[in-house]
Amino acid sequence: MVFNVMRYGAIEGGRTDNSQAFLKAWSEACKWDGRAKVEIPAGTFKLFPVVFSGPCKGNMAFVIKGTLLASTSPSALSSENWINFRNIEQLTVAGGGTLDGQGASVWSLNDCKTNPGCKALPISMTFDFVTNASVHHLRSFNSQNGHFKVYGSQKIDFGNIRISAPEDSPNTDGIKIGNSYRIRIRRTIIETGDDCIGIVSGSQKIHISNVFCGPGHGISIGSLGGHSYTEYDVEGIFVKNSVFKKTDNGLRIKTWARDSPKPLKASNIVYEDINMIDVMNPIIIDQQYCPNNQCNQQASSSNVQISNVTFRNIWGTSSSQEAVTLKCSKSKPCKNIVMENIKLPHNGPKGAATSICNNVIGNSYGSHIPPSCI
Repeated sequence: MVFNVMRYGAIEGGRTDNSQAFLKAWSEACKWDGRAKVEIPAGTFKLFPVVFSGPCKGNMAFVIKGTLLASTSPSALSSENWINFRNIEQLTVAGGGTLDGQGASVWSLNDCKTNPGCKALPISMTFDFVTNASVHHLRSFNSQNGHFKVYGSQKIDFGNIRISAPEDSPNTDGIKIGNSYRIRIRRTIIETGDDCIGIVSGSQKIHISNVFCGPGHGISIGSLGGHSYTEYDVEGIFVKNSVFKKTDNGLRIKTWARDSPKPLKASNIVYEDINMIDVMNPIIIDQQYCPNNQCNQQASSSNVQISNVTFRNIWGTSSSQEAVTLKCSKSKPCKNIVMENIKLPHNGPKGAATSICNNVIGNSYGSHIPPSCI
């Protein structure tokens, strides 16, 4: 059954808020006992922040054929999310359409780098407590904050997504994942101003393949171990067959350089068959993460145990002389770190590429540029 938003009063043109029409269409579709499709036709539809809630009676599809335009009014900016799917099982979000966050109009309001108590701008599309979902064939441009966020969810597949924001846009993470299980990201292009993909507390069995990342801050695990809320282990992360171009980091694991309230683990992580094109810090484990000097790095060390991490067949060029950086915790050294066939020559005037290891236990195999420090 198709529930076209135009039947519920949606007005195309990009000037009128359509949140009530969209919510009416969703409500009717959610009650349908069978397959239901909320359809947004071609055209531009302005949309204030909305929450599409379940549980629903049947499988839900949210099909975006046109362009959804975020509001930049002060009342809309106070919301945590722009488009929020919540408490839903069996969901498809697709259609070839576009999310236009209009971020350029509001990025100047983001002072989170200097103000720890800042109010974050809305994330374009969030999935909270969603199970068995497919998100594919969408474009997200100029998000006000992050583009996509997944929290407390299971079994979501992302594919054929195009994400874009300028490299100097603040906090525009491509896809951020937390407290979620079995999330897959495939055949996706991410060009943004923050992490292409951010994996934080409680993420398990995350599979990433055939992703193009750049510009951006790479694919990042963390930061872990320095937050006031309860954090959980990160395990089973696989990143394969992907390309990074001119990113600020490549493959990064970061933990706070201070004691966490409880011991944490980041383990069973595999990076394999990755091409780096002029990437700064292509391989980096940083357990001395401490932005804005918020911790005493001399007196404390990270309480996060990093173990069973493999870097295999990583090649290309490093724009920084230090191509491989493994700075692990003094109190909990990294264990079973495997480096195999790493070829990352320095593309710059400062000389040959180097590697640095602190508090690392592991092994190296195959050929290495720079020479392995394990």
